[in-house]
Amino acid sequence: MYEIKKFDYKKGNFDLIKIYRYGENWPIVYILEDGKEAYVGETNTACRRATQHYGNEERAKLKSLYIIADDEYNKSATLDIESSLIRYMSGDGKYLLQNGNSGIQESNYYDRERYQAKFETIWKELQKINIVKNDLLQIENSDLFKYSPYKALTEDQLAVVGEIMRSIENGEKIPHLVSGEPGTGKTIVATYLVKALTMKEWSKDMEVGLVIPMTSLRRTLKRVFRNVKGLYPGMVIGPYDVIKKKYDILVVDEAHRLQRRLNLTNYPDFDKVSASLGLDKEETNQLDWVLKSSKYQIFFYDRYQAVKPADIRYDVIEDITFKIHELVSQMRISGGEKYIEYVRDIFNCKKPHPNKFYTYEFKLFDKVKDLVAAIKLKDREHGLSRILAGYAWEWKTKGNNSIDYDIEIDEVRLKWNSVTQDWVNSPNAINEVGCIHTIQGYDLNYAGVIIGPELSYDKDKNNIIVDKSKYLDFNGKRAISDPAELEAYIKNIYKTLLTRGIKGTYVYIVDENLREYMREYFYD
Repeated sequence: MYEIKKFDYKKGNFDLIKIYRYGENWPIVYILEDGKEAYVGETNTACRRATQHYGNEERAKLKSLYIIADDEYNKSATLDIESSLIRYMSGDGKYLLQNGNSGIQESNYYDRERYQAKFETIWKELQKINIVKNDLLQIENSDLFKYSPYKALTEDQLAVVGEIMRSIENGEKIPHLVSGEPGTGKTIVATYLVKALTMKEWSKDMEVGLVIPMTSLRRTLKRVFRNVKGLYPGMVIGPYDVIKKKYDILVVDEAHRLQRRLNLTNYPDFDKVSASLGLDKEETNQLDWVLKSSKYQIFFYDRYQAVKPADIRYDVIEDITFKIHELVSQMRISGGEKYIEYVRDIFNCKKPHPNKFYTYEFKLFDKVKDLVAAIKLKDREHGLSRILAGYAWEWKTKGNNSIDYDIEIDEVRLKWNSVTQDWVNSPNAINEVGCIHTIQGYDLNYAGVIIGPELSYDKDKNNIIVDKSKYLDFNGKRAISDPAELEAYIKNIYKTLLTRGIKGTYVYIVDENLREYMREYFYD
């Protein structure tokens, strides 16, 4: 049976810790805190470790020590519980953690499921004594948890971080390109890397920036950085901000969303940045800005998530000499890499062998009202379940209070997202429909995707075809004259929408021919 024992953290109490039955020669987990900051650790010698921490200026300021102990603890269990406490306490947001993020690990060991159940019980007790605030499920659905730099990385993620850190420490000026499909944890690795760079002796004084091209995700990550000790919101910047400081290192997430000089709302500002860097405004792009504004660069990139004509083209990436890294392990989508490949093959009309994903719900609905009801049920059960759609309906409600819907399908009326910033977490999101511009970069538990009438299927040619007149994102099509290019962009949009769900994706297809083509690739 576990117990949580509190000690006032001061020099005179170390003898009390020593005579405590778990104070020496037993694996324990502990929390040091002062109401604002905390440190989480594990040790076999609680008294000695407490004494060591007291010699650290940051730790010595903390006021209370909580020892979490159990007769059944072993080293593997305490390492696992320590890792879980760090991850969930960082997501809880009550404390700024003094921990670094390089020692967090997640390894399998004998009877791990039982110890994980014990952790859930410990967490509830910590809530009762006001050490933590939120339930575990609340935390898991929060952006602070999802994008926290306190993550247990997979082996390939750790390898990529290690390779990049060694390269920069050795002064190698070649830019890094980290490629990875949806769910491989590109954003997690990016935030982890920024935090790690602030902790290393050789890099802690370097000027580091995290470049996020999408405004909504940028604001979300600013909130995350505000709650992590050693990080601050000003480290999260947009592409236009790269010239405001002399950066040593720029980490660029969602680099496929960096822009070229096309379909811009403000050409003068774009040209001003290019000119300040000595670049030809007609030939440059935001990737060039990053390269010119920093000593070292790390780009996280997925060529299949370029969804706007202004997004940087893949041939530009190919022309630059990068040190290439690849992320392959699926962290998000429970259907794994095979699901990602399956979706891609379906949209490329490769006709994959029909597959049932036993750990993932991939369902086709014949009626949109049933999809809406199913997503609302999943939201009540799991939270973070949303309806998404391609841009095939006008946004009539924008700025017009006399209209209350944008989308009508079989007498079901739906409304586009009423907010553009952090729509996923907005109060009325479950009753609205998100588009690619509000969802890219975010995760859901369940995604309900409506594939609009701009896509249909030609049985004779075995091809998904695009009706340009029904694709209503003006900025998304005005610069594209090649039908094949437009088709590729729209397919990329739907591939992205169909890979937002962690636990499952529900689909409704407007066009009957396309619905019949896709039917064989779904299982009830």
